[in-house]
Amino acid sequence: MSNVAKASSSSANDLLKNSTLYREFQAEREEILRHKWIESEKAGHDIGFERALTDWIIKHRAQWRKSRQAAAGT
Repeated sequence: MSNVAKASSSSANDLLKNSTLYREFQAEREEILRHKWIESEKAGHDIGFERALTDWIIKHRAQWRKSRQAAAGT
């Protein structure tokens, strides 16, 4: 990879990591992984990401987003 391509790739990665959308995606992913861990502990086995994702969206996503928006507004 040339130095120009590396610089361009690095710049694109910095832009992505600094974007609000990407930060929100990362925060949401962390919450899903936390939910997966908690629910897996309760079940006594790994429930899997897809099940944790679906369960979290149904039970927690709306409230999580409201609290994130409220915190960002203050």
